[in-house]
Amino acid sequence: MSAGVATMGTGVVTGATRESTDQSDLAVEVSRLSKRYGAVEAVKEVSFSVARGEVFAFLGPNGAGKTTTIKMLCTLARPTGGSATVDGFDVQRQPKAVRRHIGLVFQEQTLDDQLTAEENLRFHAVLYHVPRAEVDERIDRVLRLVALEDRRRDLISTFSGGMARRLEIARGMLHTPAVLFLDEPTIGLDPQTRSLMWEDVLRLRREEGVTIFLTTHYMDEAEYADRIAIIDQGSIVALDTPDELKRLVGADTVELTTTDDALAVTRLSDAGFRVNRSEDALVVFVEDGEALVARLIEVVGVPVSNVHVHRPTLDDVFLHFTGRQIREDHAEHAMPMRMRAMARRH
Repeated sequence: MSAGVATMGTGVVTGATRESTDQSDLAVEVSRLSKRYGAVEAVKEVSFSVARGEVFAFLGPNGAGKTTTIKMLCTLARPTGGSATVDGFDVQRQPKAVRRHIGLVFQEQTLDDQLTAEENLRFHAVLYHVPRAEVDERIDRVLRLVALEDRRRDLISTFSGGMARRLEIARGMLHTPAVLFLDEPTIGLDPQTRSLMWEDVLRLRREEGVTIFLTTHYMDEAEYADRIAIIDQGSIVALDTPDELKRLVGADTVELTTTDDALAVTRLSDAGFRVNRSEDALVVFVEDGEALVARLIEVVGVPVSNVHVHRPTLDDVFLHFTGRQIREDHAEHAMPMRMRAMARRH
């Protein structure tokens, strides 16, 4: 997947620009998009683009602006500045066309639990004017994509949280959207169910060619994306592939515990390695830690009792670009209750 571009003032890390890409290759294009609720600026002039068929992730803590951005792109909130197109349609001037070409899975479950899975899908088909002759075939297809064919006549009230979430994804695909928006799709699900759900999502991309735009604060979930935009306090602070973002943070580190750290440091330094000595271990900075473990032990030349290789993670990336861990409470919790209520109404 080719890299895209995000710009928001200065200090934003981006991939290569997509200026030469034909606009038809873009599923989403955003320019200086903003949203303000009174004195609270929830989204601050964000700009980015998403290629067709891409899995694109907004990664950030609660209150960072992820959901607000999705609401603007899905025409559920009106921008206070900037512009955006989805599947070529302007979110402000052509909202009905945008809605026809997107699927949306909210954070909160929106299925009718007194209806069966099939009845929920048929109701959605009516709302989206799916041709009657195509409804049965489409229901069969989306249920197969999320592996729920055998539960089609069961009431939603009998479904687990993970099964209900997968059915919501199926419902979002029923009218064959160009872009599927997933807002914190696995919140409250256990790790095994989250993994199964992501198998479904990636199958959608592979078999249907749909563009996936998700928001998440789970690091492992963001790893599924072709590109990640890190959003913090309403601004995009970094945007690139997961591997490139990790590379920007720095080299791998290899921690060695030896019987003679002083001699080991000397030998490693003489061999050209960058090494720091801590109270408990030596820390060697290298490009590919796992591949160089045997070489480091050979250079040290003294017994080594422990080796630990650490590669930069998305936790490290987020800490690097924001100065804190993503698990910390953030703006939404600090926002006055009146402002949060206003945000939900818009």
